[in-house]
Amino acid sequence: MARDDDYKFLQIVDAMASINQKVNLIGVVVETSIPKHTKGTDCFCTLKIVDESRSSPGISVNFFAENMEKLPRIGLGGDIIQLSHVVMKTHGSEVYALFNKKFSSFALFEGKHGTQFVPYQVSPRFHAREQDKKFIVDLRKWLVDYKLDIGPKDSSSLKEIREGEHYNLVCKVLHICEATKDEWMLFVWDGTDTPPVTIQAKIGDEMENPLPLHLEQFSLSRDVLSMFPAVGTILRVIVDQSKDKLGLHLLKTGRWLKLINMKCEVYAGFWRGMLMPFTKLRYLPDDDDLVLQSQRTYDERVRSKWARMPLLCFPWPSHVTVEPDYPDVPFVTLMNVLTYPEVTAKFRCVVRVVAAFPWRAEDFRSPLGTYRIRLTLEDPTARIHAFLYAEDGVEFFGGYPSIEVLRKKRNTLLGISESDDDCKKYEDAPRNPPWVQCCLKSYYLNKSDIWGSRRYRIFATRMVG
Repeated sequence: MARDDDYKFLQIVDAMASINQKVNLIGVVVETSIPKHTKGTDCFCTLKIVDESRSSPGISVNFFAENMEKLPRIGLGGDIIQLSHVVMKTHGSEVYALFNKKFSSFALFEGKHGTQFVPYQVSPRFHAREQDKKFIVDLRKWLVDYKLDIGPKDSSSLKEIREGEHYNLVCKVLHICEATKDEWMLFVWDGTDTPPVTIQAKIGDEMENPLPLHLEQFSLSRDVLSMFPAVGTILRVIVDQSKDKLGLHLLKTGRWLKLINMKCEVYAGFWRGMLMPFTKLRYLPDDDDLVLQSQRTYDERVRSKWARMPLLCFPWPSHVTVEPDYPDVPFVTLMNVLTYPEVTAKFRCVVRVVAAFPWRAEDFRSPLGTYRIRLTLEDPTARIHAFLYAEDGVEFFGGYPSIEVLRKKRNTLLGISESDDDCKKYEDAPRNPPWVQCCLKSYYLNKSDIWGSRRYRIFATRMVG
C-alpha cells in the first residue's frame, strides 16, 4: 500500500469499514440505474463500482443532483470514476456511498483503452490533481486482465421474449425520441425477430380505430429509418406507468447495453418493452462476448439468400399465396421497402395481413365491381398499409368469386378460425395470420410531394385455393 501522503484514495473494502465518514474513492463503473426525478426537487441515479479489492459485487454509489444533466453520464461500461468526499452509509446489511451535491465531487475517465487523463465529465466541485493520474493508470492496467461483470448470467434475445415476464436483454440503442412531452422512447435492436403475436383488436374497428402503423406518436422520418438495420425487430421501449420520470434521453445511442429486469408486453399488436423503477443497465464494450455473439449471429443471417424472411417462418412461409411471375426474386423486409432510395420500385416480401378495410367480404368490391381494399401488412421490421385494387384484386382472388368464397379467403388471410361462423364472432375473434408471400410496388399521388404521397399496392400475387 502506498504512503499516506501519496495514497489519497481508499480501496473499496477499506471504505466499507468507514461508516459515516467522508472518503475518496476511485473505481470502475459496471452498472447504472436510469436517472429519475425524486419525489422532491432533486434527480437521482445509482452507480455500481468495483476495484481490485472488491471486484464483485462492488459497491453502490447513490447520486443526487439539481438536474439530470449534473448526474454522471457513463460513456461505456468499464469507464473510471473518481469520487471525492462521498459519505459511507448503511441500509440494512448493505454498505453504500452517498454523493452529496453540497460537498462531493466526481470525474469520469475512459477505461482500459483510454490514454488521456482529461475527464469527459466532471461535477462543479471537482479539482484535478497531478498525483491522481497514477491511480487511473493502475486501474487501466488492472482492467486489461479483468473480465467485466455484466450482471446476471441469464440473458435473452428479442426472439425469446414472452408477455409479462421479466428479462435481461442485451441490445443496441439505435434511437431515442420524445414520445409525448417529457416521456421518452428507446428504439433497441439485437438482430433477431420478436415472435408474431395474436391480434386481439376487433376486425370491425378498422375504420374508426385502425391498428397503428407504429407505437410512437408521429412516424419517424426516412432519414432516421434509413439509419436502422433492415433485418431484425426494432423494439420500442418505454417507462412503466409509474410516477417515476426517468431520464431516458440521457442514455447513449449507438451503444450496446444490458437492460436488467425489464418487462415486455403486447400493445396494439406490437411488442414493446417496459422499463420498471428497478430496471438497471450496463453499457457493454464492443468486444464483450455477448455483443460479439450477437453481431456474429446477425452477420451470418444477412449473408443468407433468405435473410429477409422472418426467422419464425422457416423453412418457408405458408402456401396461402403465390407470385407466379417472380419466383426467384429475393425477399426484402418492410424496412427495406420503407427506406428504399427511389420512390417507385417493386419488392417481394413475406408478411402477415393483420387487418383489412373494409372488412366485410360484401364490401370488397365497389357497386361497379372494382376491388378496393386496404390491407395492413407487417413483418418483424415494420407495419404498412398496402392497397389491393382493380385488376390486382382480380388476380389476387382469382376473378370474381361468390361472397361466401371471398369470406373464406379473407378468413384464411387474416387467420380467423373457420369455427367462427357468424359475423359477430368474426368481429370479436382473435386473429393469428399466416406468413404469406406478396409482391409490392410503390407509387406516389402528388408530383410536388412524391415522398409524402408515397403509397403501396399488392400486385402479381394470387391466393391459392
